[in-house]
Amino acid sequence: MESQQRLLALVILVLGNGTFLFVGAVPAAQEATSSLHPVVLVPGNTCGQLDARLTDEYEPSTTPPGCGIQKQGRGWFRLWENFTALQEDPALSSCYADELRLVYDPVAGDYRNLPGVKTRVVSFGTTRSFRFDDPARKNVCMERLVEALEEIGYTQGANLFGAPYDFRYAPAAPGLASGVFSEFMSSFRLLVERASERNGNKPVIVVTHSLGGLFTMVSLDRSPLPWRRRYIKHFVMLCLGVGGSPLNMWPLAASNVGSPSSLLGSVLTYGNRSFASMFSLLPSPKVYGSRPLVITRANNYSADNMAEFLAAAGFSDDEVARYRTRALPVTLNLRAPLVPMTSINGVGVPTVDKLVFWDGNFSVKPQLVYGDGDGQINLETVLALESLIGDDPDQRYFKSILIPNTTHKGMISDEFALKRVVSEILGAN
Repeated sequence: MESQQRLLALVILVLGNGTFLFVGAVPAAQEATSSLHPVVLVPGNTCGQLDARLTDEYEPSTTPPGCGIQKQGRGWFRLWENFTALQEDPALSSCYADELRLVYDPVAGDYRNLPGVKTRVVSFGTTRSFRFDDPARKNVCMERLVEALEEIGYTQGANLFGAPYDFRYAPAAPGLASGVFSEFMSSFRLLVERASERNGNKPVIVVTHSLGGLFTMVSLDRSPLPWRRRYIKHFVMLCLGVGGSPLNMWPLAASNVGSPSSLLGSVLTYGNRSFASMFSLLPSPKVYGSRPLVITRANNYSADNMAEFLAAAGFSDDEVARYRTRALPVTLNLRAPLVPMTSINGVGVPTVDKLVFWDGNFSVKPQLVYGDGDGQINLETVLALESLIGDDPDQRYFKSILIPNTTHKGMISDEFALKRVVSEILGAN
């Protein structure tokens, strides 16, 4: 009976120094028909565009002195990302970075915008916000995947939808306030239901990239199981394991020693110090344990003593406590989504495995020790995902695919990887 209820599809190939999962051959193109199941795309970190408006309550905490004054009381404007505006006036970079910052409200027990800053996610429900005016973002925010899906018959608003989110926030441990993420979960479920209803009540294929996979796994886990089995046809997760990455420790250390010059840099490093999501993809003790990840002459820092690393990087006692109570329990308690699932990851790309700040000076570039992965996500965390999902007896179908020589962004921009992803979506149909 158990063998009839549960199908685990893993294709094994032994390569050089280890055992990997291999992609296999790409099936011949299938003719798209009206029988296609609807698809909801959930993008990666920084791929949700944000609008903002400023009230008289907003008091800039950065230079130039006029930050925000010209926009106060003048309605909504694009806060993230605004490549064209910054090309015209690069001095506004520090203004936008300031307006993106979050503060923690100890009374509410939750994160919020700065006083006087109101924000909203652009074009939720559609894939329009995946199209950035910055040419460099075309390869990192699912735009090419949207185009590939349109080529096989998917149509924006008919059977193709998007679920962008405010990447500054993150899920918190059960029982703790996480208002913005809770709103995302509600909106995500409603979008899935409407996509199904618009397509003859067919269940939905959810496709995620990077951080979007974490948001979706948590959302599914916190959704009623009957709802999952009614509305989720298949969950295709691209470029995410379950153990975080040592690479994410570097910007948190470096952000203590000065502000980068670009808006992108300030969001990904300095800005992240204020974000609720800054701890979400730190290495998990379940995967990395006591193995040294940041090495100095005086101390080694591992996932097990992450709190000590954060303190050494300049985080306050309150911030370290929020890591322990809000973020770490989510990392430690990720569970199988209990819906049919395919995980696709890149492999064969040098990926940071350890950071060496020998003199203990986090302001300099560390010596980098590399392992295997996609350049951002370590193979070790992907294998941990396979154990977590594949070993759950209630997970009826799980397939893991590794695509050789494919980077984190290449998964959604390189022609070969895109064909493989699209073939999995067609296969799920």
